[in-house]
Amino acid sequence: MNPAEDYILQQKEPYREILLFLQQFIERQIPSIQLKYKYKIPFFDYKDRPFCYLNVPRKKTYVELGFWHAAHLTLHPEHLHSDGRKVMRSLRFHSLEAIDPQVLEDLLQEAVSKSHLGFYKK
Repeated sequence: MNPAEDYILQQKEPYREILLFLQQFIERQIPSIQLKYKYKIPFFDYKDRPFCYLNVPRKKTYVELGFWHAAHLTLHPEHLHSDGRKVMRSLRFHSLEAIDPQVLEDLLQEAVSKSHLGFYKK
């Protein structure tokens, strides 16, 4: 088992369930994406470039799906949190029911469509 999958499976519920759902959803939406383990968290690369990550922040009560260079994303800004970060934005999920599949799909597809513009550099 790779370290990224181990990270996911080691999480307590409901975080593990949310992480597994997000992993499968992302991999279904973007079949060529690669799950890796970077910065001690599951990280997805698209075309060998950083794309998004999954995290359960310490002392927080949510799962974070962070987008690399999300400042360039225009869809659903009301769902994206920046916490003072200039480039990164993230979706936050406190429960599996809180995931809106349409918002998630829209943001993933927009990020893929903008990846060729050079925003997602190594």
